Amino acid sequence: MKEHHLKALVQVAESGSIRGAARAINLSQSALTKALRELEEDVGAELLRRSYKGIEFTEAGATLLHRARLALSILDKAKEEIARTHGGCIVRLAIGITPLVSALELPQVLKEFDRLHPAAEITLTEGLLTTVLPDLIEGRLDFALAIANPEDLPYEVEFQPMCQVRPAIAGRTGHPLAAARTWEELEGAKWALNLGAGSHSGHLLDWMKQQGYGEPRNTIRCASALLMVELMRRTDRLSMGPARLFQDPLFGHGIQCLDVSPMPPPMSIGLLTVRGLPLCGPAKQLATLFERHLAFLDRLEKQEAPKGASASPDTAAPRI
Repeated sequence: MKEHHLKALVQVAESGSIRGAARAINLSQSALTKALRELEEDVGAELLRRSYKGIEFTEAGATLLHRARLALSILDKAKEEIARTHGGCIVRLAIGITPLVSALELPQVLKEFDRLHPAAEITLTEGLLTTVLPDLIEGRLDFALAIANPEDLPYEVEFQPMCQVRPAIAGRTGHPLAAARTWEELEGAKWALNLGAGSHSGHLLDWMKQQGYGEPRNTIRCASALLMVELMRRTDRLSMGPARLFQDPLFGHGIQCLDVSPMPPPMSIGLLTVRGLPLCGPAKQLATLFERHLAFLDRLEKQEAPKGASASPDTAAPRI
């Protein structure tokens, strides 16, 4: 199995056809087909099938495709590191980052990182697990900073917790339910929730089930923090998220937290990396800067956490 074999396989997936892949990597169709046939002989399994829909990957092909993308990414990073030791390559990093970190810590972290690597090219993507995990596993991200439960992560991904995050219920300034103090008072409320894996909203629903609460009934599901917060500002929909993010004067403009209790326990933001794959030098430096800033935020969160913020499993709970 050689590098050009893996490149051929990945290019077919990205182009959707043999002809498009051959054109993209400046090969004849016959040369590309030969490379794919050699790869199939090497792994001992059929990888691709032609049908009226075009090229389809077999189960073996899809499995190899994930690993091929990661392998090629590792090789590219190794080449970049070697080139940097000779002063011949700029720093290129891609990271996934959760909205709380991007709003509160990212500007200062990037300012410090810029002193180390002033010409670095950094690609940022929103740190929702549904996006982060496949991009991380296939090598499109160097690392991610996201809210996650380690028990829900695939084996290939390691999670290093860095900061606890207190949750809050919030709505627009002047919301009709702004004075609510109990879950019973939220009965009939309208919600906008991000229910993706590892989200605060998903955490809320799990907690409500454990406590014996009924689930919110009138809910719009949002796969974007921007969509969710705009619905909060412009309608009477409530949402769930990091208290400190809602309290930020810029991100939380027009939004106020409700003083409802009890509340779910804090969640953890942490560093997600591919298991067994060390970060390159610049990526490690950037991750270390985030770790330092998040350690300070973690201390603040623990100092400000209200006592008795979550109910015990035996606490009787009203229904909503």
